[in-house]
This record gives sequence, C-alpha cells and structure tokens, in this order.
Amino acid sequence: MNLLKIKIVTNRLLLKPIAMQYKSEIFKEFINEIAIYMTPRPAIDIFETESFINESITGLTEGSNLQLVIIKKDTQEFLGCTGIHNLKAKAPSLHPEFGIWLKKSAHGNCYGLETIHALKEWAEENLDFDYLIYPVDRNNYPSRRIPERLGGIIVKQYDKQSLSGNTLHLLEYKIPKSSC
Repeated sequence: MNLLKIKIVTNRLLLKPIAMQYKSEIFKEFINEIAIYMTPRPAIDIFETESFINESITGLTEGSNLQLVIIKKDTQEFLGCTGIHNLKAKAPSLHPEFGIWLKKSAHGNCYGLETIHALKEWAEENLDFDYLIYPVDRNNYPSRRIPERLGGIIVKQYDKQSLSGNTLHLLEYKIPKSSC
C-alpha cells in the first residue's frame, strides 16, 4: 500500500499525506499552548519543521507511519496534523497508535473526533491489528472524549517527560476494532 497516495474524506474534512507545502502553517500553529499535553515540542525555527516533514515523508514511504494533514474540505484551510504510528509493530508488544493536534482556532468544532473516527475506519479496512492505542494526558479532557466516544478503555497510566520538559500524566486508551 502506498501511504503517499492516501486521501481520507469525511463530511467536512480531507486527510492527506503531509507535504512541505504545509511547513509554514505547521510552524506557525504548533505552538506551546497546543503542545502542552504532547511529547513533541514546538519547532524553534522553520528548519526543524522541515526536518519533521522530511522524517514523516520517510515514514510514509517506508510504510511505518501514516502522517497526514487535516484540511477543511470546503475552504482548504489547514487545521492540524494527525496520524497512525507504529504501523509495522507486531502484537503483542506494540499496536498502532493515534496522534493528533489541531490549531487553536479549530478547537471546539469536533474536528478531532471526526478525524480519529475516519482514521479508525481506514485502519479497520487497511491494517491488520488487534486494537489501536490513543495516549492522552489525563488533564486534556477534550481529547480524552475522543477515544471514549470510540469505545476506548484505559489500559495503562504512566508519566512521561515531554521534549518541552513538562511531565505528562498519560492515560493509554485501547480502542477495539468495530464488532460489525
């Protein structure tokens, strides 16, 4: 499967592979306020964002990491990034893991739930897995609602140091395949 060609369309969104054309928006929008509950830190300069995009494209090419941008379908506005990581991991040690961030002005519109729901459907059609993982800081209540709405249950709790130096208090949700 060629991950560089994937396009996932929802009612309001288009999810497509990350590309260098989004570097300015990613650099501008992935700020401390957005990254507070996340492992990565905001880029110090545009070159770090370019490096992230290049690494993401390598992951897409190798089939190990599905890294997408979230675009508002009607206006083509950039809203954020999402992905499924650990695609080549084998059970029982690792499972594919969701990741998502939305720019501040996109918060509160249920774009996160719409995105992760679409990614879950895509994964069920295209990947072989037992379940998906969704790690989220316990204090990030809006993001916690996403796996909970998809039937996720907390299977692990742990602390992790972010690259910004914050201690994250992570809840790891296990999201099962649909039973249909």
